[in-house]
Amino acid sequence: MSRTSIDSVLLTRMFLAGARNLEANKEWINELNVFPVPDGDTGTNMTMTILSAVREVAALGDETQMKPICKAMSSGSLGGARGNSGVILSQILRGFCKVAREQTELTVPLMADAFDKAVETAYKAVMKPKEGTILTVAKGAAVRSRELADQGVTDFDIYLPQILSYAEEVLASTPDMLPVLKQAGVVDSGGQGLVQIFKGAYAYYQGEEMDLDAFVHAVLHPEEAEQAGEEKKESQKSAKEIRYTYEMIFQIATDRPLNVKAELDLKNYLETISEEVSCKPEGDGLAVSLKTNDPGLVLMRALMYGQIKGVSIVNRRLDNAAGVQPDFAPEQVQEAAPQAEKKPFGFIAIAAGEGITEIFRSLGVDIVISGGQTMNPSTEDILNAVDELNADTVFVLPNNKNIVMAANQAAIMDSDKKKVIVIPTKTIPQGITAVISFTPELDAEANKTNMMEEISRVHSAEVTYAVRDTEIDDVEIKEGNMMAIGDNGILCVGDDRNVTALDALRAMVTDETELISIYYGEDVTEKEAASLQEKAAEAFPNIDIELQLGGQPVYYYILSAE
Repeated sequence: MSRTSIDSVLLTRMFLAGARNLEANKEWINELNVFPVPDGDTGTNMTMTILSAVREVAALGDETQMKPICKAMSSGSLGGARGNSGVILSQILRGFCKVAREQTELTVPLMADAFDKAVETAYKAVMKPKEGTILTVAKGAAVRSRELADQGVTDFDIYLPQILSYAEEVLASTPDMLPVLKQAGVVDSGGQGLVQIFKGAYAYYQGEEMDLDAFVHAVLHPEEAEQAGEEKKESQKSAKEIRYTYEMIFQIATDRPLNVKAELDLKNYLETISEEVSCKPEGDGLAVSLKTNDPGLVLMRALMYGQIKGVSIVNRRLDNAAGVQPDFAPEQVQEAAPQAEKKPFGFIAIAAGEGITEIFRSLGVDIVISGGQTMNPSTEDILNAVDELNADTVFVLPNNKNIVMAANQAAIMDSDKKKVIVIPTKTIPQGITAVISFTPELDAEANKTNMMEEISRVHSAEVTYAVRDTEIDDVEIKEGNMMAIGDNGILCVGDDRNVTALDALRAMVTDETELISIYYGEDVTEKEAASLQEKAAEAFPNIDIELQLGGQPVYYYILSAE
């Protein structure tokens, strides 16, 4: 029997099925990264973006009206958007929902209108749209959708499989549009993610059995799914280095019970700066436990939700043997996190690694959001940081090309209407240079101009290892090779990370270079890093060379020449 309309209930279930299929395939999508580095995160970013929307939809309970369901899909994905692919996905959903929310059910012509709006919205969000990406796949689906509607197709049994088939066809052609994809032997990862959403949605439409209620429960209660794994990890912890210094337990008392969204917002934020986070309802409040390196940030965020009490903070490094568990009264905690005096300028930076975080803080950055490659913060994470700052103008330093779009989206969404200026720093060295270039006596626009000029003079590179065989820019790369990735692609490949780093510096240094900075990561010893500094001093005797502990994951070295 043919179906000529899709109501809100079916649309919601198809959306959940699409999210479920994307989540199931995220690791495979991650592996489609053009550069064979251990930081492929497109699948993860798209999944976390759509799961944020799933949470908001789930918080509606038994709601069956199209408008609130579409609002939850849109706002959830916009706030939860991570990485460029996640931001584009959120804009696709936003555009689609602009049309769908005004309907009680969707027909093929209305679906074509929604697809058109989705693509229009997504393209507008990208400063320089590039074909051969998720945008191209979305546009292909929209074009085919419009063709079918214009041909008079009204049956979704005919319409949906053709949309999916054409989206897959466009995805398969992305390597012909982007040579870098063809050379790497992969299709576009963001486009693949979108196709997986379509596949999941269509599978549900066809009647494939899937326990969507269990999927939603797992999204809302990930701690249950991870409990067995956590118990196993707990038994091994004594043999491992302690990653987070402080173990905290406290309660949040509120005037009325927190809703599901508030609980999830708090938990999602705490997970960006902590591990083993538990937020469980207790009376009219929450019982919170976690491990973190920054108890101050934890308590400052908790105070946004109510009064805190029963605080226990244990230093796991110093107090583990002694068993000391200091307990602080609520009054003491509140005094430790007073409302900061309003100031004209504030800074937010995104960074990973204790050393790099400390460098930004020492330069006057107010809030450092933990993140970078493999763990892009969401738009909401950045928005929350903006809200915390009591400043007229807030400068945001993404320090990663895959975070710039989320930062721009946060600036647009800022509800307090502060002046949020995103300096599009794409590397850690650019971010550090931007902060150093700031002059308090100048106004915001003059500072923005100066910072943009200064970061343009910074040449950066990152040294890591290859996770698969490939060829990029006519450079053959074997699994396990060391690679130096510069601002515009592969600089060099080798077998030794110090030798590769030195070769990268040779490729970066110009006659105008005055300073070389080397930030060594968590997997590099101080002795090994000092050896690289010594070799660099021999190779560039007339250039100042600074060595800093970055402590960053994934990348052995972050290098800069300026």
